[in-house]
Amino acid sequence: MAEGTTEADVVVVGAGPGGSTTAAHLARAGLDVVLLEKSAFPREKVCGDGLTPRAVAQLVKLGIDTSPEAGWLRNKGLRILGGGHRLELRWPELAAYPDYGLVRRRDDFDEMLARHAQKAGARLSERTTVTGPVRDERTGAVVGVTAKGSEGEPLEVRAPVVIAADGNSSRLSLAVGRRVREDRPMAVAVRAYYTSRNDRDDWLESWLELREDGKLLPGYGWIFGMGDGTSNVGLGILNAAQGGGKVDSRDVLRRWLAALPPEYGFTEDSQVGPVRGAALPMGFNRTPHYADGLLLVGDAGGMVNPFNGEGIAYAMESGALAADVVAQALARPSGAQRERALAAYPQALKEQWGGYFTLGRMFVRLISDPRVMRVASERGLTHPLLMQFTLKLLANLTDPRGGDAIDRLINGLQKVVPRA
Repeated sequence: MAEGTTEADVVVVGAGPGGSTTAAHLARAGLDVVLLEKSAFPREKVCGDGLTPRAVAQLVKLGIDTSPEAGWLRNKGLRILGGGHRLELRWPELAAYPDYGLVRRRDDFDEMLARHAQKAGARLSERTTVTGPVRDERTGAVVGVTAKGSEGEPLEVRAPVVIAADGNSSRLSLAVGRRVREDRPMAVAVRAYYTSRNDRDDWLESWLELREDGKLLPGYGWIFGMGDGTSNVGLGILNAAQGGGKVDSRDVLRRWLAALPPEYGFTEDSQVGPVRGAALPMGFNRTPHYADGLLLVGDAGGMVNPFNGEGIAYAMESGALAADVVAQALARPSGAQRERALAAYPQALKEQWGGYFTLGRMFVRLISDPRVMRVASERGLTHPLLMQFTLKLLANLTDPRGGDAIDRLINGLQKVVPRA
């Protein structure tokens, strides 16, 4: 991007799954979109690299080939281990979502989405660090961003709408005063890659028993075969504010791996690259999701699922929602009509996930009690029907209309709790 001021219809800050999905949909709608990414692709992100059927549905919506021939590794569902039990649960057969999940490394996945947005017409600018918002002198609304290019040159991009998709720290959100809500859950995830003989496992593996000083922790470990001779191995634990205490998550990872059966082979000698960690902002932990010209998408708006720590699907879904709202808004004259359209975005998010995230926050409080975690790990896996309900609830996989009795129960629960 050349030095100076650039004009566009929309500026999207951050080319992760949320930002790139937003940009792709906006470009498809015929809008001039500038997509700013502080790093250069390919670049690494801390993630389990596993995609549930919710995320797969968003890839299909974008028109991305999800076949094995296109480099994707498919999986059938979850293998859950805990309390001496082992249970394999297939992804449910639903009208709304496919019955398979996917695995792909984030460095490759994120670049693919960014290039897809670029191919759709978005103007992607890598190695461009956003330094702050540009505000309208009269109204105070955000009307663009300032940035530094790859050579440190000052840049300014102006647009009627700005979208923050810059991750859990979301410096752009902080710059306009939108801070993390302390009443919403937060977790931490750590992961590393290991050489693995079971790198093409048909199942995403989840371990329910993580311990520190003998106490069960509110979280789980995962093992996802990558199909390239390695496995992504990591864990997620709720933070101190949610009952997790001051936990050294890297030490918990080390001790959990040491306790795994020897055939897994996850040792220091088989580790590929360092252990990396990241925060997981859950349950709408930063609001408002729209105000004064700035929308929040994905992790920037705390849209990680409190039940399972999944963020990619929600980043992509919020990106699609944001793009639809923005396209409708920019088709109207500036002023009250446009603001009325943009104000529909937070309402759409609440309708989509408000009740579900409320249930998730209740779940977080429950599993913060070690006694609940112990009962869940020791007894829950002995009841396959209960675990099928749990899979649908934790992965947010139900048919919104009709479905089976489990779907209707979960959908009904979301309707009776506050959408906040």
